[in-house]
Amino acid sequence: MAAPNEKLATSLAALATLAPARAVAARSLTRTHRERLVRAGFLSEVVKGWYIQARPDDRAGDSTAWFASMREFIAGYCDERFGDQWHIGPEQSLMLRAGERSLPRQVLVWAPQANNQVLNLPHGTSLLLYRTPRLLPAAPVADAGGLRLVSLAEALVRAGPAFFTQQPLAATVALASVPDASELLHVLLAGSHTSLAGRLAGALRHAGRGEFADRIVSTMRAAGHKVDETNPFQQPVPLLPGNRAASPYACRLQLMWRQMRTTVEAVFPAPAPVPSDAAALLRDVEARYVTDAYHSLSIEGYSVTPELIEKVRTGTWDPDGDDRQLRDAMAAKGYFEAHKEVKASVERLLAGANPGAELRAAHATWYQALFSPSVQAGLLKPQDLAGYRNDQVFIRGAQHVPLSKEAVRDTMPVLFDLLEDEVHAGARAVLGHFVFVYIHPYMDGNGRLARFLMNAMLAPSGYPWTVIPVQRRAEYMAALAQASSHQDIAPFAQFVAQLVTEQRAAPLPWPPSRQASAAGA
Repeated sequence: MAAPNEKLATSLAALATLAPARAVAARSLTRTHRERLVRAGFLSEVVKGWYIQARPDDRAGDSTAWFASMREFIAGYCDERFGDQWHIGPEQSLMLRAGERSLPRQVLVWAPQANNQVLNLPHGTSLLLYRTPRLLPAAPVADAGGLRLVSLAEALVRAGPAFFTQQPLAATVALASVPDASELLHVLLAGSHTSLAGRLAGALRHAGRGEFADRIVSTMRAAGHKVDETNPFQQPVPLLPGNRAASPYACRLQLMWRQMRTTVEAVFPAPAPVPSDAAALLRDVEARYVTDAYHSLSIEGYSVTPELIEKVRTGTWDPDGDDRQLRDAMAAKGYFEAHKEVKASVERLLAGANPGAELRAAHATWYQALFSPSVQAGLLKPQDLAGYRNDQVFIRGAQHVPLSKEAVRDTMPVLFDLLEDEVHAGARAVLGHFVFVYIHPYMDGNGRLARFLMNAMLAPSGYPWTVIPVQRRAEYMAALAQASSHQDIAPFAQFVAQLVTEQRAAPLPWPPSRQASAAGA
């Protein structure tokens, strides 16, 4: 008779045949396999007959597995129930086509065979299954987890005036993504959408695409329609350079940066004069190193002590002796090596290097230094040092899903461009950190690298090297989530500004040593 571990391995092998699907229909596995995998924590039931893949070490109530699988679940469930006769509602389709990575709490599905009912899903989410007499042109989009999205032109035509006032960033990105006015005109002329043509022409002109607006108005009038151009935006929107369609993710980053930078500038303290003594500033950075390493590594879940950090720095770390906790020790060693590279960048910035150009040239070196000890110790594969990720990643407990691997390569150059052009050091630090983790370019290490980026922007610009305390991790993560999912940078900007002000007055103290803690106990 097979042992329990052998049975579980057989069930996992059956589950692996369904990869890369994260949503699993009950009929895809035998009852024995399903029950065994649920008991072991590898499957979690969503609704009757449907599961998502999970991890046994997920904490009770953890939403990571759900938000990582929500797109694929909705696509799989609707494909099973409606075939190809369904799509996401036009305005939600438009949000996703405009680069939004967080699904709304309630997703609207149009389908002729729907029942106008709500299907409750985990963690306060749901599907509203709306019965419609006819569908709009739509197609499954891989970058949206296989969700069937209404075409960009149809979605823009169908978007109500409230969309432009309530979602101005998404509307602007969508307008900037239209490759040619003819796509909109095909929809407008087929339906004789006179008033909609006027609204779209006004929106395009307001978003800096006046040539498209003129063409829509002239073509509609040539077809015998009276068009009155109206602007549906209530507020001015930041204009993107040029008049060409661009990646929605690149547009989104540019617009978010332009909107958010004024918030950061308003709350950030003024810089002190940049020290003329570069050596003194670098000594101050070095003096804060142990505290910084302890808190940054602890935020990521590593168990490191000031003693281990100091041993690594002084070269007295003994992996064959008392320092056998290899994973944590390699993280500490990597942090030390990366910190040296970041200090070298700070020195070049003090000498006048452009921040964006320096980051463009140096960030891969930071990443390699961070993980080369783990590769050399056999904890990671050598190819893990190759560069940007080639798979999807998810942030534990976050509704925001980082960009696809294809979008990473599209948006990282945009980040460097924005840093090159930004004149406010506080905006470079806050928005550089936020955008880096928003993109999440690497499989691991994004948080540590973002904090390095933040301080590389602060230290040469009259601000102290600033440590984010592990005791405030929940507040830190919540502020980042608010920026990622709701484009509200204020909590994160205020959080960093407060830490800068406090640590300008007095550096964060060294963490207590393990021995001191034991003695106090």
